[in-house]
Amino acid sequence: MSRPALLGVRHHGPGSARAVVSALGQCAPSAVLIEGPPEADAIVHLAADEGMRPPVALLAHAADDPGRAAFWPLAAFSPEWAAIRWALAHDVPVRFIDLPAAHSLAAAGGPGAETDAPGGGASHPAPRLDPLAALAAAAGYDDPERWWEDAVEHRRGGPADGDALAPFAAVADAMGELRTGFAEVGTDGPLADRDGIREAYMRLKLREAQKEFGDAVAVVCGAWHVPALAAKRTVAADRQVLKGLPKVKAEISWVPWTHRRLSRHSGYGAGITSPGWYGHLFHAPDRPVERWLTDVARLLREEDFPVSSAHVIEAVRLAETLAAMRGRPLAGLAETVDAVRAVMCDGSDVPLALVRDRLVVGDVLGEVPASAPATPLQRDLARLQRTLRLKPEAAFRDCEFDLRKDTDAARSRLLHRLRLLGVDWGEPMRSRGGLGTFRESWRLCWEPELAVRIAEAGAWGTTVEGAATARAEALAREADALADITALAERCLLAGLDGALPAVMRALADRAALDTDVGHLARALPALVRSVRYGDVRRTGTTALAEVAAGIAERIFVGLPAACAGLDTDAAAEMRGHTDAVHQAVSLLAETETGDRAGDEAEANTTPGIRQRWSAVLRILAGRDGLPGGIRGRAARLLLDDGRLTDDRAARLMGLALSAGTAPADAAAWIEGFVGSGGSGGMLLVHDERLLTLVDTWLTGVPPDAFTDVLPLLRRTFSAFEPGVRRTLGELVRRGGASATGAAAPGEAPLDEERAAAVLPTMRLLLGMAETAETHGHAQGAA
Repeated sequence: MSRPALLGVRHHGPGSARAVVSALGQCAPSAVLIEGPPEADAIVHLAADEGMRPPVALLAHAADDPGRAAFWPLAAFSPEWAAIRWALAHDVPVRFIDLPAAHSLAAAGGPGAETDAPGGGASHPAPRLDPLAALAAAAGYDDPERWWEDAVEHRRGGPADGDALAPFAAVADAMGELRTGFAEVGTDGPLADRDGIREAYMRLKLREAQKEFGDAVAVVCGAWHVPALAAKRTVAADRQVLKGLPKVKAEISWVPWTHRRLSRHSGYGAGITSPGWYGHLFHAPDRPVERWLTDVARLLREEDFPVSSAHVIEAVRLAETLAAMRGRPLAGLAETVDAVRAVMCDGSDVPLALVRDRLVVGDVLGEVPASAPATPLQRDLARLQRTLRLKPEAAFRDCEFDLRKDTDAARSRLLHRLRLLGVDWGEPMRSRGGLGTFRESWRLCWEPELAVRIAEAGAWGTTVEGAATARAEALAREADALADITALAERCLLAGLDGALPAVMRALADRAALDTDVGHLARALPALVRSVRYGDVRRTGTTALAEVAAGIAERIFVGLPAACAGLDTDAAAEMRGHTDAVHQAVSLLAETETGDRAGDEAEANTTPGIRQRWSAVLRILAGRDGLPGGIRGRAARLLLDDGRLTDDRAARLMGLALSAGTAPADAAAWIEGFVGSGGSGGMLLVHDERLLTLVDTWLTGVPPDAFTDVLPLLRRTFSAFEPGVRRTLGELVRRGGASATGAAAPGEAPLDEERAAAVLPTMRLLLGMAETAETHGHAQGAA
């Protein structure tokens, strides 16, 4: 080589990667220069480590602001990765020559930015100036991806004359013409300016490499930059372009990447639509179509689709036929997808979507060796992942944890701690196995961006537990709302952060003492009570939390009746929701109180419990005139459900609420509050015809001019019932309310007491009742 070899490539192109390896083997350069941040020179040797498995990415971030970061992704089929691996295997020095991350991060607009190429910034102009689209159009193609596959990816052999550098010379000529044409139509602006800065720096680094290693160096960069690197520019002119660039202190490391993040639909500018397909083309030694369709058949069989070897044979024939009809040198992704849909999927796109997700895109997650640079927090997290056997995976995975087991409890604590740090590796899900507090369900998915979040969280500590504790204490100091602090207390308990609870409790006590808004207290209580309850399963002390919860509950009891007065419709609905939440919280808190007081029977018999005190508040709400009807109705319903309100008393309250002197809108609100929404309220009316009769009597007596005002509220209430409940209620109303004695409604057969009595022996066995003449007689009378 008498001058540098400029190897212009398409990033993440398997054809370009193979061509680069052939060209490097032919020219045997003294050094390989890669489009990438020069800060990576110190860690590029790790690419040869056995523990390094692409896809991976270089992650650079500002030392004082880890959220200001950028990635340079590399897949196994990326030309830059192929060049790095070739150079390390042949003991050839490797250097990165793009604009340093110190400059690009200083000018970056936001955190976690992905570069458009492994060199930072855009590897080609904006989409309207896409060089591949221009070349494809010149070749008569309307799809740049299809043209690239035909021109590069599907041509597996070398050039006819054996010159591996000839294709790169042709690409350089084409890019030169395109850049000239774009310049003539005035396609400049910020993007062109950024490319000009990068290319000026690359020319300076190229000159430095020539002085150090001689002219026999090879440069692997985006094809768009080749004409600029070959252009004659003075050193002074290039330095003038770089003068005054902003700069920050940057740190760089290797992090795992995924095929899914390489896909274009993920938002990555220089991404590819089919990383899984490109990976297959790069690794397949021969017969790529046959091997690909075999992999598709294996996947579909694993998912219980009836696919045989005959399907593979027919799909190969169809794909090759389609390629010949379309004038393509080899069946590409479009032909294989069409063949899979027609032959293996019976024309359905449902199994085809599985093929696209698992094979065309793929869920491969790279690996980085333990020797790679990492922050103490990253190392602690990696240690915990190994200890707990909780391996990061790119695909979504659902996990069920039994908190009674030490390992599962530790896994749960780790995920909750990471969520406190903003590292959302796992998302809590509703458990499918039951409602027990000892069970947790999670959906896990590791995204590359979490590496940035871990780098940011490193500012809080060197271990996951220490960082999460410091973060929780800071959140407690910053929280303004009482509900935020109680929610934080719950999160600390779930995460097992005993060290953070004292600070959270101090903030909670201070805020609770100053907050007099009953609505705020009601919003805060449920999370706090859940925290008390979780302590039993997680073996965490919650005495202090229980005391604060009891104090908040008492303040709610005192202030709730007054807070419910004078509310408009929306405020009344909100307060009714608070009443429901407090009722549930009191039920949970009463269980804890009962356990604490079990040892002192005398005190338990003389001091009213929290449930009794809450019931007294509900009686005040149910019977006080002037309060919104929805709140009064809800209080009566809660008392009835707890067995603290007799049927007669409930009927009396309903009769008063639905009397002729009550405004129809207020009466309808009372019904909505009492009956509630969903199946539970409807079932109450189904099984208590006296209450249904009261509602029906009131409704039929509403004056015609007021009925239109009441109808929307009634529709909202009754439409929430299950269809079967509404149908049963309709039948009861149609019957006109059959008597409790079992008399048949008009048009129905009378009750056959003899047939009804035949089931009584079986019922007694199920209920564990003794067979006696007295019970038999009573049962027959009841029938």
